[in-house]
Amino acid sequence: MAKILATEIRAGNLLEWDKRLWRVLKSYHVHVGGRGGAYMQIEIKDIESGQKRNERLATDEKIERPYIDSRQMTYSYQDGDSYVFMDNETFEQLTLPAEFLEGQTGYLLPSMEVQINFHNGRTIGIQLPTSVVLEVVETEPGIRNATATNSFKPAKMETGITVQVPGFVNTGEKIRVSTDSGSYMERA
Repeated sequence: MAKILATEIRAGNLLEWDKRLWRVLKSYHVHVGGRGGAYMQIEIKDIESGQKRNERLATDEKIERPYIDSRQMTYSYQDGDSYVFMDNETFEQLTLPAEFLEGQTGYLLPSMEVQINFHNGRTIGIQLPTSVVLEVVETEPGIRNATATNSFKPAKMETGITVQVPGFVNTGEKIRVSTDSGSYMERA
């Protein structure tokens, strides 16, 4: 098994902790000013039981990553509460329930390439690209000639999620969104 630094942990990664398999739901790098050092705050979910917990790791701490069989797949379509993916090599279809994807469904677009992870022949996780380009379908009108601002407004994306965007972004524009944090990155 390979070990990775705590700073390399990202949402969607799989970790071996307390002899159990965990999926990372959220990962934050926290830097405390003054005497406190930096650390990683992660929210993880047990693959077997569904139990969630938060952990704080030192930035130089190493964590076990289990051996994972990863396959490139293409997201095909949504079927009720399930999502259908096609294996790029064998063309077999794989159907995953919405609760399995846990918050990642808002970043899925048809024909998107994703990495699906298997452990001992069982599906255990999906890893999205680090960012996706989504179209803004609903937001307040943009501020004219606003180039840089520190005020944000909510914008509804084509997949149904809401992202905080700068005031100059308008309905119909395409923006790049981070799949780790769900935050606005740039215009696309």
